[in-house]
Amino acid sequence: MKNARSEITLGHMFAIAAPMIVSQASETLMLFFNRWVVSFLGADHIPASMSGGLTSFVFTSFFTGITGYVNALVAQYHGAQREERCIQVASQGFWLTLGFYPLLLLLIPAGHRLFLWAGHSPHQVVLEFSYYRILMLGSFIFMLQSVLVGYFVGLGKTRVVMTANLLGILVNLPLNWCLVFGKLGFPRLGIQGAALGTLGGSAFIVSILLVSYLRSPGYGRRSRAISAWTPRGDLLRKLLKYGLPAGAEMFINVFAFNAFVMLMQSYSTQVATAVTITFNYDLVSFIPMLGIGAATTALVGHRMGAGDPQGARKVAFLGLRLGWAYAALVGIVFVVGAPVLVRFFAGGFTTQDQSILPIAQTLLRMAALYTLADAANVVFSGALRGAGDTRWVMIVSGILHWVMACGAFLFIKVLVLPPVLVWVFFIAFVFSLCLSMFLRHRRGKWMSISLVERIAAPA
Repeated sequence: MKNARSEITLGHMFAIAAPMIVSQASETLMLFFNRWVVSFLGADHIPASMSGGLTSFVFTSFFTGITGYVNALVAQYHGAQREERCIQVASQGFWLTLGFYPLLLLLIPAGHRLFLWAGHSPHQVVLEFSYYRILMLGSFIFMLQSVLVGYFVGLGKTRVVMTANLLGILVNLPLNWCLVFGKLGFPRLGIQGAALGTLGGSAFIVSILLVSYLRSPGYGRRSRAISAWTPRGDLLRKLLKYGLPAGAEMFINVFAFNAFVMLMQSYSTQVATAVTITFNYDLVSFIPMLGIGAATTALVGHRMGAGDPQGARKVAFLGLRLGWAYAALVGIVFVVGAPVLVRFFAGGFTTQDQSILPIAQTLLRMAALYTLADAANVVFSGALRGAGDTRWVMIVSGILHWVMACGAFLFIKVLVLPPVLVWVFFIAFVFSLCLSMFLRHRRGKWMSISLVERIAAPA
């Protein structure tokens, strides 16, 4: 890739972001296929897989948010031309993963209580918990993946991540099909098979990334390999200082979002399924945007590490142009193609389930209203994280997310408003989050932060 001090153009930004967009799109495809396969088990399995998967993500998000901050820290060391520190940062992420995994196992029973609190039917709770429990048992894989992805994205080697994710599809898709329906000699495991297929695909991705990491220049000699794996207090403290707010933000936000989804699902099975279908397509829009956000974080980190905050500001607006181009295209597809997109999930619907279709179409078309705001939020929050402004992002984003969740509780459980009005409230929340991140970025306080300011330049 280019030297961190060279001029960044839209073409350079696209070269870094495009593989991440493809990577995130491949993860979206795996998740989408997972939901689609589960839909053939019955309409009640669709919301169960979403709530089970989201709840697992809630509990793992705090820890993957910390380990994933490897991206920004590696990027700043790379920008400061301290390449030997980059591989050391990743190894500290591995040590944190080992420490976090037992804590995640202890959180498994909390998911069952959460499903009961949301007022879901006993049958749905059984389905949700079986899916959620398997994902939690495999959470070690997700944390390892966040460390390795952060390392390669921080270096700007996004094609490595893209290759691993694309190859992961070749494992995930057929494995899901075989385990859910009992094909090719595999046992028929239903919704649990979908969870195991997800873990299998992720494990394959991690294995590819790990081999690539172990072939890094830092492992050229035995002594250098041992040095790379040595626990380092200064780097662990940096990861925790800046990663804890990032992890807390992710946990708080995803927890609030999960509460919102569960509250929407409490209307009825029909509304629950319609909401799940809508959010499945919303992920098609949002998850690839995270690729642009990750690239923005890395390139802002490069610029900040190189002592070029004005270049870091330019990176954010280049990322915004890419994000808006993608979001506009998705918004048009949502509006024009809503009937076809929704019916794609109707393979296992009964005659009584046909009432789900118009609800889902309405929600999906309304989702097109906030795709541009989503893109701006991802880019500007990614830029702030890349600079190290993680605490402010955590506080403001967390407050707004919980205002949204509490408002949804009021509107659904107390005022009993129609689902469409609650959806309008959710759209307003997305716009307010976008505006807050833009204003923080515009004020420029993040430009004075440096994660590597005390590291001396190499002789």
